[in-house]
Amino acid sequence: MSSFVNHRDDSKVSVDDALTKENVTYYKITVKVGSVYWNVSHRYSDFVDLHDKLVSDHGVAKELLPPKKVIRNKTPKFVEQRREALNEYLKNVFNYLRLTMPTEFAHFLDFHLYDIFFLLQDLAKTLFLEGDKLLENEKAHKFSPMELHAISERLKMACPTTEKQDQMYDFSHVLDYCSQLRSLSIEGSYEKLGTSNIVPNDLQFDLIPFKSLVDLKIIGVPMACIQSVGTLRDTLVSLSVLIATVVSLNEFLLVDILHKDPSSIADTVKWKKLSTINFASNNIQNVDWAIKLVPKLQQLSLSSNRLRELCDISCLHELRVLNLAMNSFSACENWHAKIGNIVKIDLSQNQVSTLRGFSRLYSLESLDLSCNVISDVEEVQHICKLPCLEYLWLTANPVASTIDYRVKVIEQFNNRMTELCLDNEKASEKELDTARVLQALRVVKEGKTPSFLQNNNSSLSFNRS
Repeated sequence: MSSFVNHRDDSKVSVDDALTKENVTYYKITVKVGSVYWNVSHRYSDFVDLHDKLVSDHGVAKELLPPKKVIRNKTPKFVEQRREALNEYLKNVFNYLRLTMPTEFAHFLDFHLYDIFFLLQDLAKTLFLEGDKLLENEKAHKFSPMELHAISERLKMACPTTEKQDQMYDFSHVLDYCSQLRSLSIEGSYEKLGTSNIVPNDLQFDLIPFKSLVDLKIIGVPMACIQSVGTLRDTLVSLSVLIATVVSLNEFLLVDILHKDPSSIADTVKWKKLSTINFASNNIQNVDWAIKLVPKLQQLSLSSNRLRELCDISCLHELRVLNLAMNSFSACENWHAKIGNIVKIDLSQNQVSTLRGFSRLYSLESLDLSCNVISDVEEVQHICKLPCLEYLWLTANPVASTIDYRVKVIEQFNNRMTELCLDNEKASEKELDTARVLQALRVVKEGKTPSFLQNNNSSLSFNRS
């Protein structure tokens, strides 16, 4: 990202080309500040408007701008002559205003899009005028990596003003807004920004200015961009890191810790309030020990990763919701020993073939196993006695294509069959009646009494006597 105040002597502008579009001629300007460059195009009339302001407000000589020509001003020869004249004009003005760089001139050259100082001036003005309203009404404020990089770099500068500015351009408005913000969204990109050579995901930034942040969503930003999380360990409640090629949770949880040795980690790096984590659409293969840094975690989503096995996360005593959809789970053995009082599990779009591993999850209320490879309806026997289970999804499994699939599943829940919601639909009266018949046939075959007759045994015996 450009930093003009640090590269005044290594900056230059030039009018390199002229392009005619729909009978209008645009002059292409190249701006270079250190190693950063970008292009901006303007008509001759834009130069005239700028020149009038610079003459009246900043002492630029009126005769510097090449004069307007009405006749034959579209000929290639004239356009090239004007380009050369504008090139000379722009270089002279740039050298003359290099120390002050007034806002009008900076905007003309798109400094407010690509340069730290001028981008922050525009941001400060916006937050000065609209900051209170944004804090009151916005669910989440979106900052670009460019803006966050600019804020981080500005904090490191003893930055002199380029010219005397109105109070509303003061950087303190940005810091004040950031310190009060509660919900932040950051979206990265590997595409070059505008006409520049700046790649947003090559820019580093920290999150130190955010003192009150409760919710943070990071989309498509590599963790190498983040240098520090500041005080977020004390305030953050919800964290989402999506499409960021993350391979481990500690890439963010320990992003600013130099030595990531579990034996040397102190309580000061634990996330004291973090209760919701979403690391969907990354490259995570294992849930490592860093999960212990989030003792208050209640909801964990690791969908669309590369997980094959579930490690021991029983240390998360408050964990209730676990989303592992679109991974590579096949066997789910002894999950009761790996997770505590889990209430909801989403394992849709995996390779699960048996339900045996869920048989002792006694607090489980919802189990989504849609789009797996379960083929035997008798697998339901492993979970039909779970006392709290009310929601079960088996759709898009081979078993779901068998004859009377719904009835055969419902029947195994015995006296709880009316409570079960299978594939997002409770059993109809017809299904319940058929299930009771199947249940009766099953238990009679086993030499037992059907559950729906057990409560009537005494009265039936009395009547027979």
